[in-house]
Amino acid sequence: MDDMIKKVEGKTGVKGSDIQKLVKSLNGTDLSNEKNIRRLVRQVSRMANKKVNKRTEDMIVETLTKNNKNIDASTISKMLK
Repeated sequence: MDDMIKKVEGKTGVKGSDIQKLVKSLNGTDLSNEKNIRRLVRQVSRMANKKVNKRTEDMIVETLTKNNKNIDASTISKMLK
């Protein structure tokens, strides 16, 4: 887990402690709920100091709520291009 957090820190500039707080805050959160996903996308956007436009946010929400497939880093990366 620490290696993964270090990689995310290096790529985003977001502190590992902030990432861990975010992950802990997700415990018990229903990530099939559109409002929760939008809140998460906005939190991550603020943490990384990157704007996520409405189209991209909608695509993330749709992918996570409507598709019954596993979402991996590659899928998310493709959405952000």
